Amino acid sequence: MDRAEELVREMEEDGIDAPIDAYHSMMHGYTIIQDEKKCLIVFERLKECCFTPSIISYGCLINLYVKIGKVAKAIAISKEMESYGIKHNNKTYSMLISGFIHLHDFTNAFRIFEEMLKSGLQPDRAIYNLLIEAFCKMGNMDRAIRILEKMQKERMQPSNRAFRPIIEGFAVAGDMKRALDILDLMRRSGCAPTVMTYNALIHGLIRKNQVERAVSVLNKMYIAGITPNEHTYTIIMRGYAATGDIAKAFEYFTKIKEGGLKLDVYIYETLLRACCKSGRMQSALAVTREMSSQKISRNTFVYNILIDGWARRGDVWEAADLMKQMKEDGVPPNIHTYTSYINACCKAGDMQRAQTVIDEMADVGLKPNLKTYTTLIKGWARASLPDRALKCFEEMKLAGLKPDEAAYHCLVTSLLSRATVMEGSTYTGILSVCREMFENDLTVDMRTAVHWSKWLHKIEMTGGALTEALQRIFPPDWNSFEVLGEVSDSVSTGDSDYSSDSDFSDGDENQDADDN
Repeated sequence: MDRAEELVREMEEDGIDAPIDAYHSMMHGYTIIQDEKKCLIVFERLKECCFTPSIISYGCLINLYVKIGKVAKAIAISKEMESYGIKHNNKTYSMLISGFIHLHDFTNAFRIFEEMLKSGLQPDRAIYNLLIEAFCKMGNMDRAIRILEKMQKERMQPSNRAFRPIIEGFAVAGDMKRALDILDLMRRSGCAPTVMTYNALIHGLIRKNQVERAVSVLNKMYIAGITPNEHTYTIIMRGYAATGDIAKAFEYFTKIKEGGLKLDVYIYETLLRACCKSGRMQSALAVTREMSSQKISRNTFVYNILIDGWARRGDVWEAADLMKQMKEDGVPPNIHTYTSYINACCKAGDMQRAQTVIDEMADVGLKPNLKTYTTLIKGWARASLPDRALKCFEEMKLAGLKPDEAAYHCLVTSLLSRATVMEGSTYTGILSVCREMFENDLTVDMRTAVHWSKWLHKIEMTGGALTEALQRIFPPDWNSFEVLGEVSDSVSTGDSDYSSDSDFSDGDENQDADDN
């Protein structure tokens, strides 16, 4: 874009008036690099030069806002476009549908599709591909197949883009037979599978934690004469990273290097995740040094992985040093960064520093989310300050956040596990939380019920109000004879497999995978 800007300046210096197509090209370029400010400047410049914005002009803005996740702004632009008498075409409708699908807002995605049909426009290949993607993400594979069949009936040759989400969808559902059947159908339809097709199959298996089956797909690729690319190996590395198998992750990293494939930041992120998951922080530091030698800059996600790794070990000093490096490198921390840093503070018992981090977040315009509050609640409970944990829980609700099962589970587990006698505000607080869960139709699973009953036995050996409140949110079959026998055995043996700190994760190891 810097070079494109130079060319525009040269045109102006030579007295050449740029046509409207040049403005559209610039807007499209800024959309690619997601530079909202400059894209809007070009749009205003277009109008200043007496050009009337067309559907292409507005389409560039709609596309921009969809790509940066501001779908509400994209809708506002589309309404502005309509107010000037400019009607949508298939392309602008497909942009809006795509935006809602990426947000998993399928209701609005289909609402836009219905609007398109009412306008008299008919679906094209791009629209059908989006509908297939939506149904696959919803897990409605039969509807996705019907859309594929409809395309074929309308003599619209499905492409890789249509087949890929279906193959991945069946793999995610654990139905490898149907995934491979679709692969065969794809071949019979005259659409040759590509490396991206096989990557979709591998990705689906990795999402179901079937790493070895994903690796077996590599053999099918070789037989089909398709060479894996860096993305293929990165997906498999991600599977091993999730299990903490650092040796296997490095094995596939070596394959990427030996194959002369392109090394990018995503590959290193995956490798760092494997190191941090397995607690090999020195190996993680070695990976960051190699990144520097390859001139690959650390982004927010890389820092998040490293900070989370040190947080798991409760090393607040290393986490603080990384926060400092981020600021020096001009890399903006996000909510996940601060939450991981707060987790490090809580693990180290430094709740004063954790509170200071909350104040820093407010200074940069970031608000704590559910994960942040849940981390703080656990920190206050670990510091044997149950009243502060309950106060933090109330602050979370006052902030407009609705507690999820993880937040309730964290609060009750932390407080029960660190008390022998429940009294005063802590006692009434736990009763209040149990009542909330009951009113919201929340029940815990059998494992949690067994775990909590151990602590209840110590607090109220002969039963009481707390026992009654908790049993209202226990599984329906809790009072069966078999369950009572299990609990009795669990309590008498100390239930050594359960501990208050292992029942819920301190880190959010999946937070950056979704962002990526």
